[in-house]
Amino acid sequence: MLLKRLATISAATLLAGCAAGLSAAEASAATLNGQGSTLVAPLAQEWIAAWDSSTGNTINFQATGSGAGYKGVASGADDFGASDAPLAAYSSPPCNSCVQIPWALSATGVAFNVPGLRLPRGKALHLTPRVLAAIYLGQIKTWNNSAITRLNPGAHIPGATITPIWRNDASGDSFAFTSELSDISPTFRGQVGASTQPSFPAGVGAKGNSGMAATLANTNGGIAYISVAYLLANGLIHQTVAIQNNAGRYEEPNLSAIENAAAIVHSVPHGNQVTIVNPGRGAKNAYPISTFTYVMAPTNAPQGGLLQSFIAYALSGSGQSFGPRLGFAPLPRDVHNAAEATLHSIQ
Repeated sequence: MLLKRLATISAATLLAGCAAGLSAAEASAATLNGQGSTLVAPLAQEWIAAWDSSTGNTINFQATGSGAGYKGVASGADDFGASDAPLAAYSSPPCNSCVQIPWALSATGVAFNVPGLRLPRGKALHLTPRVLAAIYLGQIKTWNNSAITRLNPGAHIPGATITPIWRNDASGDSFAFTSELSDISPTFRGQVGASTQPSFPAGVGAKGNSGMAATLANTNGGIAYISVAYLLANGLIHQTVAIQNNAGRYEEPNLSAIENAAAIVHSVPHGNQVTIVNPGRGAKNAYPISTFTYVMAPTNAPQGGLLQSFIAYALSGSGQSFGPRLGFAPLPRDVHNAAEATLHSIQ
């Protein structure tokens, strides 16, 4: 409660300055509509509550998945969209005059539900991206397959059937997960590929991160890719796989490993597409399925001043301070600076 109260006070201070630049119509109570990423939704709801309280305005945000977020803003149905996949991942409908602004940093974890599995004290279940690719291609069908047991010496792994669980809606988590597996496995790249809505040959689908967590809880032998905020909220963080990175180390999706993945960013390209999935060997302690998540908005937004004010709060120290307890690391300086520079293009 103290954190939220302090953030609200800081928001009031920040937004007092922003309000001076709004038109008379925008300065009165107004509503912004957005939808998209379920990954960023827990953090976005914190931003929204603090910003709404400070300004008297309202934001309606629906956690419908990254693909729906893109379509909402591209079609003009929404003021903004949220997506963990970049603009380049989408082609239809065109998002005319849209910019993407990285506003949060987190990761897609891989969790499992294997009754009877016992690991050595203090050890996480180890999997490589190649083994994950084979699981999601339906090539590895049981948990006690030698490809898994040899990565986990000293573990008792039962012979339960593996059920891969995947997103059946257009998802930035799917994009990050399949990008990692496509980078590592040519077979996966050829059969599935990197996509916001991939077609997997095995397993069952679920909608949104909440649906993924619920389906995993009810599926003995299940494995699912789920964003960190939902792993924390659903008590799954201790059932999370440590994935081998390019340095050969096995890392779990904690804040330190996410920050290490983002440390590879030393400059931000034009357009702000920043990829940190599968970082190189120099990122020794990086979690390999870390990702930035974006807000997408047209530069000629109907309520541009109001939208700029909300995004500015999300990028502020107060907005970013909500992140760590939800599994979001602070934005690196170079990414933050690029985000603020792009924000000024929204009018």
